[in-house]
Amino acid sequence: MADEPFSPQSFPYAVEVKAGQRYWWCACGQSSKQPFCDGSHAGSSFSPVEYVATESALVYFCGCKLSEGKPLCDGSHSQLS
Repeated sequence: MADEPFSPQSFPYAVEVKAGQRYWWCACGQSSKQPFCDGSHAGSSFSPVEYVATESALVYFCGCKLSEGKPLCDGSHSQLS
């Protein structure tokens, strides 16, 4: 696995989250359960990023894996060609 994450898509994942629930965002981009971790990062330098929902709401998880605001989208995908 490379030192740079794989970008599975160039737009965010819209996910309905539930207050108090923990979510583990895939940082490597290799998970088959995007945007969440399935353990595909094993043996790499990547680790999933925990997100705890403070309220039940629609949130946008980064799909390009380049967001400075990981695990949430900050618009970094607009820089992709």
